[in-house]
Amino acid sequence: MSNPIQAVPVRHPGRWLAAAVILVLAAMLAHTLVTNENFHWDVVGRYLTTESILNGLKNTLILTALSMAIGIVGGIGLAVMRLSANPLMSWTAAGYIWLFRGTPVITQLLFWFYLGALFPRLGLGIPFGPTFVSVDTNSLIAPFTAALLGLGLNEAAYMAEIVRGGILSVEHGQTEAAEALGMTRARILRRIVLPQAMRVIIPPVGNEVIGMLKTTSLASAIGVSEILSQAQHIYFVNSRIMELLIVCAIWYLATVSVLSIGQFYLERHYAKGATSRALAPTPLQRLRAVLGTARSY
Repeated sequence: MSNPIQAVPVRHPGRWLAAAVILVLAAMLAHTLVTNENFHWDVVGRYLTTESILNGLKNTLILTALSMAIGIVGGIGLAVMRLSANPLMSWTAAGYIWLFRGTPVITQLLFWFYLGALFPRLGLGIPFGPTFVSVDTNSLIAPFTAALLGLGLNEAAYMAEIVRGGILSVEHGQTEAAEALGMTRARILRRIVLPQAMRVIIPPVGNEVIGMLKTTSLASAIGVSEILSQAQHIYFVNSRIMELLIVCAIWYLATVSVLSIGQFYLERHYAKGATSRALAPTPLQRLRAVLGTARSY
């Protein structure tokens, strides 16, 4: 009787070498951060929770949430228009996407901020007829409003393509089956198409939210008091430029980390209906797998 074959785990010396290099680089970075006196960590800690920085962070989060809300709602509408059989609707949406994706965000922010130079007053009335109500443009479009319009309307163009890709990923036969049951197009979109498209839509939307959080820093160019502008106001006085920039970086990293965790679990939730692949492991499951692999050596 022959002896049973004993399976031997495949060795991966390259992985251990790469891990060693990464650990050495990480140790060098940690040593530099601790021993380099030019970082002035005491100054960073002092300004990390000051009232002006926290107010700027609050405004950054509010601007991010409102801009993304405008972008998501507008993007869904533009995606539906883009897929419409009506050529006027489709080409209008395509023109909007072309215009807002083709110009820089900072240009759009400045355009909305200086809109009063083109239209000193904005009014409501009959087209080509009398105006019933009019207001001063500069009074109506304050810096925060200009930032909201610039960021939200720009985001809608990108969201439109993301949502359109998600809708197209759903098999058209399901739409035809729902139409055969007498469902309206709006109900089909809401109950059949979008829930299945979310698996494709959520990952890029999560990236857009994180990108929007950082893009709000451009609003400082038009006087919006977000976290970067608050840091600039402080270091213009005390010249602690690097320390205040590190404070901003810490808050950005902390917020992005929280958003990334939320994105991960949202992706897992909407991936449950997909039978083509297993659910992504949670961080705890990954840690257990790594420890199990290390023991096998």
